[in-house]
Formats: sequence, structure tokens, C-alpha cells
Amino acid sequence: MSQPPVRVTPRIEIEDPLGQRLAPESLPALVPPREGWGTIGLAATGIGVLIAGLSGLEVANFVSDQFARAAWLGWVTLTVALTGFGLIAAGIWRELRFLHRMDAVDRLRAGLADPARAQDAAIDWVRSLPGQQALLPSLDATTSPEALQALLRAGPGAILAADTARLGRAAAVQVLAVTAAVPAPALDGLVVALRGVRLVRQVAELYGLRPGTLGTITLLRRTLLSAVYVSGANVAVDTLVKAAISNPHMQHLAGDVAGAAVAARRMIVLARATALACSPIIPD
Repeated sequence: MSQPPVRVTPRIEIEDPLGQRLAPESLPALVPPREGWGTIGLAATGIGVLIAGLSGLEVANFVSDQFARAAWLGWVTLTVALTGFGLIAAGIWRELRFLHRMDAVDRLRAGLADPARAQDAAIDWVRSLPGQQALLPSLDATTSPEALQALLRAGPGAILAADTARLGRAAAVQVLAVTAAVPAPALDGLVVALRGVRLVRQVAELYGLRPGTLGTITLLRRTLLSAVYVSGANVAVDTLVKAAISNPHMQHLAGDVAGAAVAARRMIVLARATALACSPIIPD
């Protein structure tokens, strides 16, 4: 009985510049280049280092000169310098902490969508919320991601949604009053924008986030993306707007101002979109 022919794969060898034969497996693996910082990032970092470093050296020299003049004057100068730099460091730390918490929201959302991590993610989020510890035994007995999502929506999700709607209605009422009282359309837009930023910060604090200036800008960008989903719920939004303007005094103030109801509706949508950006619960 004849044996089937055996196919032999030829061994490929590469000759290096020194004349030696190298097999492919002995060659170093090609590692794709890692993306580094861009030109703007490098320039901005360099400018920041120069400003912080040179400012620190200048302040240190000034404090040293003040100590040379008088001890008490040096201590006063040092106290002022440490207070100023401490406040700056506290502001930077606040921004970094907010960004870290926003990343934690993304991780929790991804964990709730993963069957292997959904239970741990749900328990971690509920433990971080005050007054929701009674839900932990139910979460311990549930492993299905769909069931966990239902428990979260019925428990802390419903409470946070109600508080978010309350903040949105309050902002809508205030916008209606200002729009009816302020005669200048340009001032109307400014007031609506400022009230919208405040509403975003209020909803974020409701979810345990305290954004600073840069954090608010980051949250506004995420909120705009979430607004695409929220804006589809036109029926619910219209209902909330009608509830916000049901007060007879507010109806009298609004009068025939065409943009009042539109501005109020935007506050409702903005509140819900911010909640969606801050919540790890996956919308159904």
C-alpha cells in the first residue's frame, strides 16, 4: 500500500547584511508604532510646564527675599504663596476626580452589559448611592443582566429620574418667567444658556458628580450626544412641558411669547440627556 505524498513546506531564509542566513522565526517581531502626543499637545504641555515652573521659582525667590528682610514678612509671604498654589492644585484635582468618575460611569455601563460582570457592576453602583442599600440582597440573588437592569431601573433609576424631572421642570419654569419678563431676545438666549449650564451641573451632582469648569465642558459634550436619544421621546417631553406651565401665574407670564415653550422644552430635554450621560443604566 503506497503512502500518500507528504508536502514539504520550503523553509524560507533571509540573508542579513553580514551574510548570515536567518529564519523568519528568529527575526524580531514588528511592533506597530505607538501613537504619541500631537504637536498641539506637546506645545501646550511645554507651555504649562514653563508657566508653572518659572512661576514657582519666581515665588520661591520672592519668599526668600522676604525672609531676608524680616522673618515675619517671609512667613506671611510663604503662607500667601502656599494658599494660592493650594487652591490651584485643589481645582486641578477636582477636575481630574470628575474625569475619573466619568470614566467609572463608562466602566459601570460596560460592566452592566457584560453577563460576566453585570452583577458586580450593579452592586458597586448601588453601594455608591445613599439610601439604596436595601436593594443589595435582590442584586445578590440575580445574575441575569436583563433582570439586573430591571431592578436598577425600578429602584435607584426611578428615584433619580423623578429628581431629574423635578430639576428640569424647575428650570423650565424659570426660563418661562425670564423669557416673558426680559424684552431683549439676545438676553433671553444668554439667560437660557446660563440656566442650561446650571441645570447640567445640578443633574450631575444628583448622580454623585461635581464637575468643575473643564468637567462641565466635557459633560456638555457628552450631553449633546445623549440628546440625540432623548429627543426621540417627544410625547413624554411635551407632557412634562405642559406640567411645567400648568401654573396659572406662569401661563400669564408666558403670554404670547413664541419661544417660551420651546426654551422650556429644551430644559426638559437637557435634564434628561444629562441624566442619560451620567447614569450607568442602559436605556431600554
